[in-house]
Amino acid sequence: MTDASAIKERSAINERKRHGGTPLVVAAVVAAFGVLGMLIVDHGPWNKPKLQPAAHANYSTTGEAARAAGATVLPTEPKAPLEPDPPGPKPVQPANPNAPQ
Repeated sequence: MTDASAIKERSAINERKRHGGTPLVVAAVVAAFGVLGMLIVDHGPWNKPKLQPAAHANYSTTGEAARAAGATVLPTEPKAPLEPDPPGPKPVQPANPNAPQ
């Protein structure tokens, strides 16, 4: 009787089938729709560059455009010729500055 039960267990193990491909199929479908959506959005007929030639530009510099918009354009403040020493200890000098190479 033990031989019959062992044979049944082996046949039950052999008849099992693996059912794990569904997440893989779902992920592949989502990825395909994502790539297709990006291609449509990025390369569709409505997404063409609208270049404006220089002849149609109203201002040639940023300053001119800012002044036309009512902004006041001021020059930047000049940087001080000497910077103050940074806080903290100064670097240590080497013990033997003229060491042979």
